[in-house]
Amino acid sequence: MNKKSDLVEKKFSQFNCAQTVFSLFAKDVGLDEKTALKIASGFGSGMACAETCGAITGAYMVIGMKHGHSSSEPEAKAKTKELVRQFNEKFKAVHGSLICKELIGFDISTSLGASEAYVEGVFENKCPVFIKTACNILEGEF
Repeated sequence: MNKKSDLVEKKFSQFNCAQTVFSLFAKDVGLDEKTALKIASGFGSGMACAETCGAITGAYMVIGMKHGHSSSEPEAKAKTKELVRQFNEKFKAVHGSLICKELIGFDISTSLGASEAYVEGVFENKCPVFIKTACNILEGEF
């Protein structure tokens, strides 16, 4: 069976970082791919403001669907927060940040930043690496 990270290039060529991560895990968390793509559609490009990387927000959605709480029980909330914290720690250990503009070196929330990132090949060379890291962490730990 293929690892999710092996499917990144094909999926990412059509969708944003968050959509790619969340849709690759959709079946695993009981969603159809179309629903996952719609849910994650607004989270790409660091939530359209180059903040938290879409690969990370997509991973948070996977964690929430798989381990999230639907009650006000403090233990359930604490577990979800702890899994997100662990994910963050692992991602930051590899890439040093969770912030899109820090990871890619451009503020893609601006026209100039997005153009410069495109010219530099960021979306082909850097973003897939972050998506693969998110997928590998999720497959290995959650």
